[in-house]
Amino acid sequence: MAELNPSAQQPAAGTGATYKAPTPKPKQNPALRMMGLPNLPRKLPSRNWLIFWAITGSISAAIIYDKREKKRATAKWKHVVAPLAKDIIPSASQLPRKLTIYLEAPPGDGLRIAQDHFIEYAKPVLAASGLDWEFVQGRQQGDVRAAVAEKIRRERRKHERPDEEDLQTDEAITESLRKKNQVPEYEGVKGDIIFGRHTWKEYIRGLHEGWLGPLDPPVKPEPITEPVEADSKTPKAEGEQPEEKKEGKKEEEEKKPERPPQPLPYNTTADYSIANLPPQIPAEFSPANPIPLPHRLGFRHTLVRLNRFFNRRKLADEIGREVAAVCFANSSREWREADGQYEQELVLRHEEKDWVKSVWKPEEPPKQDDDNTAAAPTEPPKEKIWPATMVVDPRLAQRMRRFEIAPEDEARASQIKVPEAEIEGWIKGSFRSLWNYTVESVTAKPMKPNVGNVDSDE
Repeated sequence: MAELNPSAQQPAAGTGATYKAPTPKPKQNPALRMMGLPNLPRKLPSRNWLIFWAITGSISAAIIYDKREKKRATAKWKHVVAPLAKDIIPSASQLPRKLTIYLEAPPGDGLRIAQDHFIEYAKPVLAASGLDWEFVQGRQQGDVRAAVAEKIRRERRKHERPDEEDLQTDEAITESLRKKNQVPEYEGVKGDIIFGRHTWKEYIRGLHEGWLGPLDPPVKPEPITEPVEADSKTPKAEGEQPEEKKEGKKEEEEKKPERPPQPLPYNTTADYSIANLPPQIPAEFSPANPIPLPHRLGFRHTLVRLNRFFNRRKLADEIGREVAAVCFANSSREWREADGQYEQELVLRHEEKDWVKSVWKPEEPPKQDDDNTAAAPTEPPKEKIWPATMVVDPRLAQRMRRFEIAPEDEARASQIKVPEAEIEGWIKGSFRSLWNYTVESVTAKPMKPNVGNVDSDE
């Protein structure tokens, strides 16, 4: 009998191929199909993609977490010092408390680095406290030393030489106007904030120079010059000389005013022991707190810089605590002494390892060409404060003070909970503001005319 379904017959044995029905397409999720999205992949990415996304996600998570916690630490200390901004000054003519901020360019870099460090970590806390402050900034080694010493010498001249007129600077003019208008000065504790080990060493050096040094500047050595040999070349024509003079005048006019030279130190560290204290020296100096300023340069230190970059939250909490202690000024202590060394010498010493090698190299004398027979005037070399060992006089060390955070302020800071809206990023903050706007627009009542109380007889 013939078979009813010839299409279902088995293929011939000699063909060598079998027929397979095509596999149906996987059914797509209806929700995804209506949204226009393709099918989700049914297998994991490759090994290389998994490694890439794992590393990228870990680094991104570490950066985001550290940034949030840094904002949280700064915001916590902002809330701690915020009540100080509500304190009322007793009189309208009374001057408020003013702090002094000392900034200087770190070794091997510019002043902008120190300014950005202050703006990022310290300025939010100071602004929240409502206190006033002034800057003493230095662009090169020795500027802060000269400023601190000159400030102390001005105070000494008022008592030791009252008849001598001082230079009319902006500060002197402002002070004379306040005396004329009978504006009383602030009589409380002020305070100094010093950023970085390099600035701290200059601050200590200027403190000793101002109180232990003389009031008169040292005598400058006379410049020693060698006679200039006459030019053996033939003189130029008379017509060319006026042109050279005109060019020289133009160059002088185009030159910008140069920066005033840095004043030389009035004494050395070897003069501390033989110097006498001024009679009007206070029993206690204004407290000063050094603030860390970690700054390391170089490709070899990439791992150290990355470690600091991922732990900025700890630095923000440390700086916030020190700045808050200065703002409150509730308690101050003496600088301690351990193992025959003063605490002033040991504070922030670890930052010296971050300095560039050029700081530790001795300065070489300038070389002169063989053709140049004229010698430049000899000037005393600038004092190298950064690489030198810090020398502290015991008479001044016992007068120095340092602010510290009070236990009650520390306990109050630990209980503060920072709102999430203050530390969230731009993306989350945008969604939060959009949600708040939507809720307010839905729940807000329509505005009505304010007609007052209709039932009232008035």
